[in-house]
Amino acid sequence: MTAEVFDDRRSILGEGALWHPRLERLFWFDIMGKRLFSRMGGERQEWTFDRHASAAGWVDDSTLLVATERDLIRFDILTGASDVVVPLEASNALTRSNDGRADPYGGFWIGTMGKMADAGAGKIYRYYQGEIRPLYDGITIPNAICFTPDGRQACFADTDKRLVWRVSLNEEGWPRGEPEIYLDHRAAGVNPDGAVIDAEGCFVCAEWGGWSVGRYDSGGTLIEEFSVPVEQPSCPALADGILYVTTARQGLPEVQADSQPLAGMTFRIETGMTGQQEHQVIL
Repeated sequence: MTAEVFDDRRSILGEGALWHPRLERLFWFDIMGKRLFSRMGGERQEWTFDRHASAAGWVDDSTLLVATERDLIRFDILTGASDVVVPLEASNALTRSNDGRADPYGGFWIGTMGKMADAGAGKIYRYYQGEIRPLYDGITIPNAICFTPDGRQACFADTDKRLVWRVSLNEEGWPRGEPEIYLDHRAAGVNPDGAVIDAEGCFVCAEWGGWSVGRYDSGGTLIEEFSVPVEQPSCPALADGILYVTTARQGLPEVQADSQPLAGMTFRIETGMTGQQEHQVIL
């Protein structure tokens, strides 16, 4: 299970890995580079935005819902055209979007954070049926938004706190009750970043600063670890037994950056794990 370079385009901050189940194509972002990448086999695409963009959900075969620093937009991958669906902290120039993912009910969860990772400046929102609502606030670096295969629970993290929470969902996908801590990495010093939950209900999480992606069972026990040749893996995606992993070179001291020429590239690892099909966003 050796990590191989899937795409050698280097991101400053790779994020938002999304496997489109109908196109069988991987999409991902370079948040700081304001770019969206795509690859299917040898075919590569790239789009540039005028603002930070970080995460997406698929709407149909030509449309993504893309989260940017000030809105959620409908983005046409055939023409590059876009239009605003709803504003997202549009009046706050100090924040941007970060991790996000579509939920099993046709909604979309998205986290925001301070552009300088300001303490507690972020929130997690849910877009559903034309409306966006805040769910949680006081978050510094929102990450690891993902959902259990039965659609009854959501996970999310604050990378700064090294905590991952789990919360129950009602019949429309809204949180029910208070979140409980699922993973507490404060003692171990592990930084949970982007994550997905596989078809067996295991939590698969990029571990920023740890050179690896960890797979945890439903009880929070580490059962597998997949190494990557760079220090800062940032977001996984699963498809057809392949684990895709975005990475980052942002924040690496010059000496470390020079010693990690692959930092910022996107990797693939043949794991045999079965991923959940990414959920469709209903606009």
